Amino acid sequence: MTVNEAVTALGLTLLCGDGDREITGVYVGDLLSRCMSRVEEGCLWITIMSNINAVAVAALTDPACIIFAEDVEVEDEVLQRARSNDITIAQSTQDAYALCVAYHNACGDLS
Repeated sequence: MTVNEAVTALGLTLLCGDGDREITGVYVGDLLSRCMSRVEEGCLWITIMSNINAVAVAALTDPACIIFAEDVEVEDEVLQRARSNDITIAQSTQDAYALCVAYHNACGDLS
């Protein structure tokens, strides 16, 4: 599934970036020091930490997309930094659990 397909399937709002990247997995986390060692290249990273430091973590780990859950506010500075680092950001009104369930359902049977 691509980021664009996930945006449609999960009802996300794409705020910036490349929607053509393939998604290779999902990581959910808000503790940025932990995310630096757990977010994998190509994954969807679901978080509520919508600050500039999340973009710095994404620059190090290269997720396919950061999804800011629970309709958290994303400041212009964050989006500008994301654009300058080619980082894709989407936003959702749903919480992390609901996003994971929706992603699983959109992917079909994974067993």
